[in-house]
Amino acid sequence: QVRLVESGGGLVQAGGSLRLSCAASGRTFSSNAMAWFRQVPGKERQFVAAINWSGGSTYYADSVKGRFTISREHAKNTVYLQMNSLKPEDTAVYHCAASTYSGIAINTYEYSYWGQGTQVTVSS
Repeated sequence: QVRLVESGGGLVQAGGSLRLSCAASGRTFSSNAMAWFRQVPGKERQFVAAINWSGGSTYYADSVKGRFTISREHAKNTVYLQMNSLKPEDTAVYHCAASTYSGIAINTYEYSYWGQGTQVTVSS
């Protein structure tokens, strides 16, 4: 019912910036809390940032706080993740997710819809 497609990943040097986009196809998009998670081979999927249904509240993992910004634009059915001051440890596949909740959620089991992911690679 909800299809999520990420874009904007790529290769960047440490200290650089990237902006990820997540385009949603469902009309229920505006009622869902949204989040970004990231995953590297051999590790659990890790919470990065979340935004509530209205876009008025956000929450960030400590590892990205102050560097990343999540936002949403309902008119375009799109969620963004602006990533600044990137570090090599930020290298991962970044996934967009939509929750069945309208409020902030930070756990993978609280999200029902997932995008295919976009690769972010930060070089030293």
